Amino acid sequence: MLSKVCNRPYFFAPHTSNPSYPLFVFIPGMDETGKELMSIQTVGLEAAFDVRCFVIPPDNLTSWDQMTEELVSLTQIELEKVPQSLVYLCAESFGSCLALKVLEKFPQLFTKVILINSASSFHRVSLLNLGSLLFPYTPQFFYKISSFLSLPFLANLSRVSSTASLALLKSTRSAPKETANQRLSLMREFNIDENKLSQITQPVLLIASRDDRLLPSEAEAQRLSNIFPNSQIITLPNSGHACLVQNDVNLYEILLSANFIIA
Repeated sequence: MLSKVCNRPYFFAPHTSNPSYPLFVFIPGMDETGKELMSIQTVGLEAAFDVRCFVIPPDNLTSWDQMTEELVSLTQIELEKVPQSLVYLCAESFGSCLALKVLEKFPQLFTKVILINSASSFHRVSLLNLGSLLFPYTPQFFYKISSFLSLPFLANLSRVSSTASLALLKSTRSAPKETANQRLSLMREFNIDENKLSQITQPVLLIASRDDRLLPSEAEAQRLSNIFPNSQIITLPNSGHACLVQNDVNLYEILLSANFIIA
């Protein structure tokens, strides 16, 4: 059994750092702790941002509140090094749940927010809840091959390069079964104070994949847009849940098209 004293999360810079650019904090999905994968997901952003990826070690079993405190602390450390007036928060899937927790407790820390295929709908999807409850009883041998079987549900593989597919596979295999079970429990029990979120006036960009086979991301983006008073939605018509690994999806270009980059 894993020790409850876990390695602490940390920031990883996937590209050449440029302190003169706005800080861009990226929170990946539940299984996406691979540095190679995060480099693919954030490619191009270095043209306008100083990117930091929030890495949650595979044996980390901390709560939402603890992860929230860790992320905010790391962000504040970066801002102490080079004070910035513009700080972006970008999160995908499981990471979007953590981002919502951060916004609930520290609403003024970030200038702009991007949420991609938010997993905040997980606890409302009956089949996923049932699967998460049965997950502890999954045989270890099946868990080892489940990452391969899950790839078609995560991305439109016809639009993913072999390099990105391998990076995604490696990343989904990185977490031990106990960690995966704990994070599924976190998503099943996820809740947020919508009244607090509705008071956030910063711009919020909601990106949703129409071909998401894992979560109802398009419907969830619409739900979140009704909470945030200053939000807009961008729908990706041919993308799966892990949209940022697809050849035809580039986050930097999406932000440009949404006029979300401040010159």
